[in-house]
Amino acid sequence: MRQASVALKPAPAPAPAHPAPTHPADAPAALPDPSAIEPQRRRGRGAQSNASGRFEAEARVAFDDGWQSLEELPPFKTTVALDSARKVITRNDSPDIGFDRSINPYRGCEHGCVYCFARPTHAYLGLSAGLDFEARLFAKPDAPALLAKELAAPDYEPKMIAIGTNTDPYQPIEREQRIMRGILEVLDKVGHPVGIVTKSALVTRDIDILARMAKRQLVKVALSVTTLDPKLARAMEPRASTPTKRLEALQQLAAAGIPTTVMVAPVIPALNDCEIERILDAAAHAGVKEASYVLLRLPLEVRDLFREWLIAHYPDRYRHVFTLIREMRGGRDYDPQWGTRGKGTGPLAWMIGRRFEVACAKLGLNKRRFKLTTDHFARPARVSQQLSLF
Repeated sequence: MRQASVALKPAPAPAPAHPAPTHPADAPAALPDPSAIEPQRRRGRGAQSNASGRFEAEARVAFDDGWQSLEELPPFKTTVALDSARKVITRNDSPDIGFDRSINPYRGCEHGCVYCFARPTHAYLGLSAGLDFEARLFAKPDAPALLAKELAAPDYEPKMIAIGTNTDPYQPIEREQRIMRGILEVLDKVGHPVGIVTKSALVTRDIDILARMAKRQLVKVALSVTTLDPKLARAMEPRASTPTKRLEALQQLAAAGIPTTVMVAPVIPALNDCEIERILDAAAHAGVKEASYVLLRLPLEVRDLFREWLIAHYPDRYRHVFTLIREMRGGRDYDPQWGTRGKGTGPLAWMIGRRFEVACAKLGLNKRRFKLTTDHFARPARVSQQLSLF
């Protein structure tokens, strides 16, 4: 008999299956991880492991039972299941973000960005924030119809909808699913404003709709450019568009009259913080007029996943990176405090902020912020609503 996994009973508290030390930088640089996955099985993925979700009653780990059964395990392939949501607009009341509603056409993201702060949301599905987040995806094909229904509600008040704030609406499966395009068609038809964030050049596919909406001040598009180094990008964001493709996408969007923003996000000390000025300069030459940045965030399982990735790809920088992160997070690996979670605190965080501001001033970025309008909103007719005779 061949056995490839074992079920373990963890402590009852809903903690990560394999918690790291309080200060990972103080730990040995090569701790054995029972949830680690063989390189060939996770080829083209960002995470190094697939630890059980933090709410699960059992933790499952792969082990070699002497029959070489691990060699027979298949690689992680992308699967897409249907998410039968009853509503598609998600509300939030966070005081430090500029929107109160958003749409996520997909759950999970095939881009595989190892630092993605949305990874822990997969635990609510009973799945891992590691490789499951990248490979076991959920699509909402009814999202356009659900959106039209919610916009038709008599008590709905229009305000900008943000898309791409959790998982990327233009991740690879959008090529076939086309859910995002359907959502844009609904928003364009009713004249509703939308702000889009993505790492994918696939957004240029919808330039026809976006340009039409831009003429009525209904859309803004932000592309995240983490690095201009293709080697670093491939390791850190394995299935996202290359840096060159993202800059080309920004250029095409700007040329079509669509308000564009470059996001230097996330800024990771001792890894890509040296590129802030270069990224802003490249984006400005592409026609971008606005810019923003976000400091690396490591909530919940993301800390351990990023730690594993650093040890695998940049073991010489592992301790230094975490030391600098803690200097900007009040001595912790992550500080969730509203208002500072995106920028950090302390001298190093202040210096990054000033470098960003100086570079933007020299390049003429952020001189004027493009504002969206709700003046064109026309509430759609409800499906069950009787049509007027006149």
